[in-house]
Amino acid sequence: MPQTWIGRAGMALSVVLLLAAMGMAGWWYSSQPGDRLQAVDTGGQVPIGGPFQLVDQDGQTVTEADFSDRYMLIYFGFTYCPDVCPAALWEMTQALDMLEEADPDKAEKVVPIFITVDPERDDVAAMKSYVSHFHPRMLGLTGTTEQVAQAAREYRAYYKRVDDASASTYLMDHSSFIYFMNPAGDFVTSFTHQTPPEEMFSELEKLVKG
Repeated sequence: MPQTWIGRAGMALSVVLLLAAMGMAGWWYSSQPGDRLQAVDTGGQVPIGGPFQLVDQDGQTVTEADFSDRYMLIYFGFTYCPDVCPAALWEMTQALDMLEEADPDKAEKVVPIFITVDPERDDVAAMKSYVSHFHPRMLGLTGTTEQVAQAAREYRAYYKRVDDASASTYLMDHSSFIYFMNPAGDFVTSFTHQTPPEEMFSELEKLVKG
C-alpha cells in the first residue's frame, strides 16, 4: 500500500473526527431526499458547466479559462459539512492517488476542485486550511455570494442554508455530485460521495486522454 495513501488516510480520518466533534449532525444529511444523491443524468438535454470567476485558497482569481487544457473534478460543498463533503473529497484524493500510481501523466491532467456553497464562513483562509487535508493539488474556491451562486447555477448544483433554532450555527443543504469535465469545459460524467474510489479511478483512467 503506497505510503502517501496511508498518510492521507490518517489525515482524512482526523478531519472527519474533528468535524464530528464540532457537533454537526451527520444524520441530517442521510435524512434528505435520496434523489439529490444520485448520479447526474442529463440525457444530453441540460448543459452542465460554464463560466465562473472565483478566488482560490491563495487569494488568486480563478476562472474556467484557467483549466482549458486540463480535466476538472469539481465538488460543491462547505467546510463545516459533517460527513458528505469529507467523504467526497477523500474519494477524489484516493482516486487521483491511484491514477498517479498507474499513469502519472494522466493524473497531472486532472485538477481536483472544491467550490464552497457557504462563502459567508468559507473565506480564503478557511479554504486553504481545509483543502490541505486532502490531495496536494486540490484547489479550494470561494468568492462573493453572487459569484458562488453563478458557479452553482452553471453546474446545476443545489444548495440552501438551513438554520437550526436549537443550535448556534447553521448547515447547508446541498447536492452531492462530483462533476468530471473535459478540457473543453464539457460535462463528461459524474460521481457521488458514495462512489468507490476504485470505480472513480477506473473511469478516470479510461476517460483521460494520454
